[in-house]
Amino acid sequence: MTQNDKLAALSQAGVSVWLDDLSRDLIATGRLEELIKTRSVVGVTTNPSIFQAALSNGATYAGPISELALRGADVDAAIRAVTTDDVRDACDVFTPVFEETDGVDGRVSIEVDPRLANDTDGTVEQAIELWKLVDRPNLFIKIPATKAGLPAITRVLAEGISVNVTLIFSVERYIEVIEAYLNGLDAAYQAGQDLSKLHSVASFFISRVDTEIDKRLDAIGTPAAFELKGKAGLANARLAYAAYQKAFEVETRFPDLAAHGARPQRPLWASTGTKNADYPDTLYVSELVAPHTVNTMPGKTMEAFADHGWVNNLSIIGTEAASRAEFDAIAAAGVDPADVFTVLETEGVDKFEQAWNELIAATDEQLAAARA
Repeated sequence: MTQNDKLAALSQAGVSVWLDDLSRDLIATGRLEELIKTRSVVGVTTNPSIFQAALSNGATYAGPISELALRGADVDAAIRAVTTDDVRDACDVFTPVFEETDGVDGRVSIEVDPRLANDTDGTVEQAIELWKLVDRPNLFIKIPATKAGLPAITRVLAEGISVNVTLIFSVERYIEVIEAYLNGLDAAYQAGQDLSKLHSVASFFISRVDTEIDKRLDAIGTPAAFELKGKAGLANARLAYAAYQKAFEVETRFPDLAAHGARPQRPLWASTGTKNADYPDTLYVSELVAPHTVNTMPGKTMEAFADHGWVNNLSIIGTEAASRAEFDAIAAAGVDPADVFTVLETEGVDKFEQAWNELIAATDEQLAAARA
């Protein structure tokens, strides 16, 4: 098996290729190992929607669910068991990548219960629990970048736990996430943690920004508004990368922590499958290329890039001024970006909570059937 040239070129440009999907089938069939060998995949992200889709395959999970039912597990314990088993096994598949990259890649993410998105203490408690249950050094605990999530990020890092911060939509919130990360590194250092073992990514959502802003531009309906469609998601991500460069390459706080072994928190481009059929299906991959970034792709997007994607090395670096101009034009057209980001965060939490509730209902039915 040989690596796909296009995805290998993306990796060589400094973008870590991660898969935004996980299931027991993917692991058991060897498909995940094959993706490492042929698609330059060096990590995996999961979320409540991904687990809901995976566990809806009753045939794959029937055996484990039946065993858990016989042991008297309730629905929350059953979900926790099967999801952490899958993530632990995936971590083991990625162990060689983890070791080869000195812990930068080879990562697998698992998210705290989305019902805890506005509960700081509950998030911290479950993050620690998940870290202990999976018990693998290449695990990332996903914590949403809600107002309640920000102090949780700091506290979880202080415990020596690596974090994937998720559901970031605005640059303003991303700057707060960076601050929470640096505060966490400070606290971890004070607690005697080895900072070189602590890693983090900041998951910045792309396509959802275009979906919401395009909808508002369509409602405005002017020629100027139509011209701005499909530009916000990329501009927003490029401004985020500029914020990353400022925090980790220009300002003075991080170098002091780096002297004690700290690593920068890499930007991760999430929600990179295009939702508008009029846009190129590799848009949010080809146009978001820069060193020290991660792109986590649905399988369909990854295969599209492997087939006809291209690496635009000029897509991010040096685009800050132009990206600000794009947002100024969007605001001038009548779209309020601040309101957009508030709506997207609320919807993001709600969508994951809905998926989790669907997962609970389906698993509860499977448990009941196994006990019958």
